[in-house]
Amino acid sequence: MDPVLNPYAPGAGISPPELAGRDALLEKASIALQRIALGRFGRSLILTGLRGVGKTALLNRIRKEAESNKLISVRIEAPDERSLPSLLVPGLNAALVKLSMGKAATKLAAKAFKALASFVSVMKIKYSDLELSVNLESDSEINFSTMPDLDHELIKLFHSVGELAKENETGVVLFIDELQVLDEKDLASLIMALHFIAQDSLPLTLMGAGLPQILAKMGKAKTYAERLFEFIEIGPLDRESAMRALNIPAEKLGVSYEKGALDEIIKQTQGYAYFLQEWGKSAWDIAQTNPITKKEAKKATVQAIADLDASFFRVRFDQLNTAQKQYLRAMATVMATAVPTRGSGVVASGDVAAMMNKKVTSLGPVREQLISKGLIYSPSHGETAFTVPLFDSFMRRVMK
Repeated sequence: MDPVLNPYAPGAGISPPELAGRDALLEKASIALQRIALGRFGRSLILTGLRGVGKTALLNRIRKEAESNKLISVRIEAPDERSLPSLLVPGLNAALVKLSMGKAATKLAAKAFKALASFVSVMKIKYSDLELSVNLESDSEINFSTMPDLDHELIKLFHSVGELAKENETGVVLFIDELQVLDEKDLASLIMALHFIAQDSLPLTLMGAGLPQILAKMGKAKTYAERLFEFIEIGPLDRESAMRALNIPAEKLGVSYEKGALDEIIKQTQGYAYFLQEWGKSAWDIAQTNPITKKEAKKATVQAIADLDASFFRVRFDQLNTAQKQYLRAMATVMATAVPTRGSGVVASGDVAAMMNKKVTSLGPVREQLISKGLIYSPSHGETAFTVPLFDSFMRRVMK
């Protein structure tokens, strides 16, 4: 097939040509956003799941829905070692500019900009990565004898932004991806501020996404998080949805798949959205026939795995030290050899330690480092699983 016309889109956060199997979730998000636009409370959505299930693509689709409802979106990806204030300030500054456009400046607009200036001035004492210069007079007197309180300052800032949004008959939605990397104290302050804003019926809310550990992390940060947010687990697509994700983009260009080809791709990808795009891309580029055959799909498997090994998997592997690589290789071995009694892809930490001939306690620091890097997580006490689907197979290939 012509590679220029290849309809598949494997990439980080890139929306696939057919967002199959997510209609119920998108409808739920749409209702929440419409309620926010009307000034009514809607529980914020937090999307959780492994890497490659399409969380970022879904979050981007929800963001576009928010903007179509005339809501102001603040788009944030939480990178490692960045503070929450440094992430929030640029986006909130842009949101305030939008809320103040096209009309004479109001008292609430002036108040909101002053609140932002005060927030930056006060938080710079504690957060050295807060760099944005806000050229407005602050209405806060800074007390250098005490450390600034993020809880208090963030509530004041959100309240001012929410008041201005309400005056403009709109709302502000924070879209934060990779929530799990936020510092726990920063995360607690964010949850508290959103809780206060919801109690005051102000239209400022959060739509977020993160790895599976984010639910426990947010619950630990604030016990009422589960009442403020709706946590939605995003998993692999069922067979019918996976077939739609493959078939519909191809059919729009007059191309189809043999049943055997679909069976091969769905088996190899296990229904994970990102991998379906990788296999679809490879199958399209390799195919010389229409419909695409099982033989061509098998060649696509070889090509897709090679591409993943060289990029998607390799970039994560290369960030690891020797001890971390050995731990993940032991996990992969246990997954391949142990009787699965804990659910698919979940192994006992004790079994990993036994495989390495070490004590569980001695491996604790390495395990915590890998959790911090976002490569593994703990589904429950004493259990460990990869956050990246198919990474166990990669570890067995790369460390024989």
